[in-house]
Amino acid sequence: MAPRHAAPADVVRILRAAGCVFAEDEARLLLEADAAGGDLPALTARRAAGEPLEQVLGWAELDGLRVAVEPGVFVPRRRSALLVREALRLLPTAARPGSGPPLVVDLCCGTGALGAAVAARRAVEVHAADLEDAAVRCARRNLPGHHVHQGDLWEALPDALRGRVDVVLANAPYVPTARIALMPPEARDHEPTTALDGGPDGTAVQARVAAGAAAWLRPGGHLLVETSRAQAGRTLALLASGGLDAGLVTDDDLDATVAVGRRPS
Repeated sequence: MAPRHAAPADVVRILRAAGCVFAEDEARLLLEADAAGGDLPALTARRAAGEPLEQVLGWAELDGLRVAVEPGVFVPRRRSALLVREALRLLPTAARPGSGPPLVVDLCCGTGALGAAVAARRAVEVHAADLEDAAVRCARRNLPGHHVHQGDLWEALPDALRGRVDVVLANAPYVPTARIALMPPEARDHEPTTALDGGPDGTAVQARVAAGAAAWLRPGGHLLVETSRAQAGRTLALLASGGLDAGLVTDDDLDATVAVGRRPS
């Protein structure tokens, strides 16, 4: 355990011994948290024990936006910035007369980071949904003035949204069940299995999202689904089977792949 007034080198040494690859960067963040009123020995011990850095710090960054993170909540990944950027590209630039601001739905929202990142850059109305208590609580912190619902995918949303949504963001779980045991312990031990487990081939939850999307999107609205390059073909087929025109967007720098489905006009 780090002493209360540990030098940066002491924290780096402890983190390196625990296997933290970016020990110097993480030590700097832990020392900043300590300076802001944290408990350095406790923070360092939690990180050295394998808890995700973001859960230890209480925040994560997504596409330049810092969002609150609680223990037991899925930690936003850097690659998900591609979902945010595509949403901003596809959203209407202004409210349609008589219909209010564009409607954005963040399904499987976790912290609500995707909806929050879009709302930070565009005047929109966000509806976010998740099953997990901790996720819903955390999303409400990150989406003040918006709407966070608890429930199973589309069932969580108010019926008044049917046929009106401009963009749905879905970072649905897409890890094949058998591969969860191979994930880093930070994820498999500290994030809810419901946020990771995509079923036998990783697309079981994506299939349910794709099957229901057309009923909620306005004509010309878009569903954006994060996937992997290996699974992209299956994800695209699911969007097409749900009645959507499907295409793929990738970003090599983010190592990100997003399947884009459009409800025909």
